[in-house]
Amino acid sequence: MNDDFLHATLGRTGRRVFRLGLSGSRFPGESTLRLGVEAGMNYLFWYWWDRHMTRVLREVLPANREKYLVATGVGNRQWMVRHGVESCLRKLRTDYLDVFHLFWVSAGALAEPMLELLQRYKDQGKIRHIAISTHARPYAGQLIREGKLDVIMMRYNAAHRGAEQDIFPHLPCSDPGVVSYTATRWGQLLRRPKGWPASERIPTAGDCYRFVLSNPNVDVCLTAPRRQRELEENLAAVARGPLPEEELAFLRRFGDAVHAQASFFL
Repeated sequence: MNDDFLHATLGRTGRRVFRLGLSGSRFPGESTLRLGVEAGMNYLFWYWWDRHMTRVLREVLPANREKYLVATGVGNRQWMVRHGVESCLRKLRTDYLDVFHLFWVSAGALAEPMLELLQRYKDQGKIRHIAISTHARPYAGQLIREGKLDVIMMRYNAAHRGAEQDIFPHLPCSDPGVVSYTATRWGQLLRRPKGWPASERIPTAGDCYRFVLSNPNVDVCLTAPRRQRELEENLAAVARGPLPEEELAFLRRFGDAVHAQASFFL
């Protein structure tokens, strides 16, 4: 295994992470989630309704809480934050949440009172790092320049590479951790797009994860397996290290063909 490829420091959080993050959002079952944890996956994206990951986290957190980064979040409303932080702490039976997101933040929508509320929870030790998830990439770049985020989560894959212009160039301004998701573009990068020559191959899921993680600006790429076999294949793929340049070029070309089929996805 290439340790430099498989691990990174999550920006200014200073936390060391396995670069393939684990989400239970597609309900792969507790045994699959435990396999990921045992393989060293320590960035764990949790939704409060995911009873399988809830049980796994309740098992692993007490023994070595500092080893794991639990990421979760709520919508961009103050009442959601107040309810969400307290209820998540109770549900997980933990003293703090590592990365707390505001989801679906639109351009200009992160108000100062919201940041002040999140900072109060941070000062109280109930959350450690403030994050957002957004498709508004230029706005995310602005927030990064202003130093308002500890972690930024956004879509990035071979078909959606806008972060290379709108987000990544601004990272040195405040060094937030960078988490990406939908490496396969909801599975569309695993299917032959219209007009793609029958003689040419299509990528595997492992190719898609390696494409994302070959970009050194991405600290963590989330995977949400449906079953154990998928997780095993993804772990084996990223263990091979970064893609060579010719493979990156192929993924970009394939991604452009996929993106051209549905231009409303920005």
